[in-house]
Amino acid sequence: MRYKSANDHYKERFGRKMYKASVSLNVTCPNRDGSKGTGGCIFCSEGGSGEFSPDASVPVSEQIDMAVSKVFSKAGPDAGYIAYFQSFTNTYCDTGYLRKAIEEAIAHPKILAVSIGTRPDCLPENMVTMLGEMAKDIPVYIEMGLQTSSDRTALLINRCYETQEFADAVSRLKNAGINVIAHVIFGLPGETVEDMMDTVRYVVDSRCDGIKFTCLYVLRNTVLEKMYLNKEFETLTMKEYFDIVEQALEIIPDDMTVHRLTGDGPKRLLIAPEWTKNKRSAVNYINRRFGNG
Repeated sequence: MRYKSANDHYKERFGRKMYKASVSLNVTCPNRDGSKGTGGCIFCSEGGSGEFSPDASVPVSEQIDMAVSKVFSKAGPDAGYIAYFQSFTNTYCDTGYLRKAIEEAIAHPKILAVSIGTRPDCLPENMVTMLGEMAKDIPVYIEMGLQTSSDRTALLINRCYETQEFADAVSRLKNAGINVIAHVIFGLPGETVEDMMDTVRYVVDSRCDGIKFTCLYVLRNTVLEKMYLNKEFETLTMKEYFDIVEQALEIIPDDMTVHRLTGDGPKRLLIAPEWTKNKRSAVNYINRRFGNG
């Protein structure tokens, strides 16, 4: 099944293969610090989706050096890199703090773009204006955690913002010249396949530039772990999950980039589903089923 992959997009935009260099900042989330809620989303570990990221106390340039060194032998000298501000909510801070971090990142000779993970309710106008200014100098991607378009499910997972805020943020970001990527989770408790397709249609209707899919996985020391152990829901099998992905790909327009078909959690924290522990097996399955040649 042919779709526009991240590699397709990067080759078109940068003329080369691109790798992400994960960067951590000293930030948190509004559903962790009490301003909107506590505990974070029920699936999120203590690391705030940045378990593979370096320590935030390390200077940004050094974090990038560390990330590049990990993949350089595979990537080769001609590869490009995207500074990926991944952990927690990276616009939940002073604009000056984030601007300084971005400026340090783009001063690195290997960095050709920046990608910033955040939430739609943490994008005030002064932040969007600053990001738009940065986007005039270097490509800026904003990756927003939607997860679901169902406000009912959003309440269950403690997302702490209403879905309409997502569409509003997409519009404002795109008007500022920023590429917007939506994060979507398949397999959230209580959701039907049609609920998941509604989320995909919502992302398409919001005119996002890209989308990332991931299977719901259960990590240790989360609220979701307690629900899983109490048998309040079941995780998806590999076939069930990719059957859903296949349906989603039929909805995605040709010009929307599919940045990821699934993600993988840190093995030291992962409880379920078991098949996500074997990344190579999952990649081989993806290549056989969705060979994007």
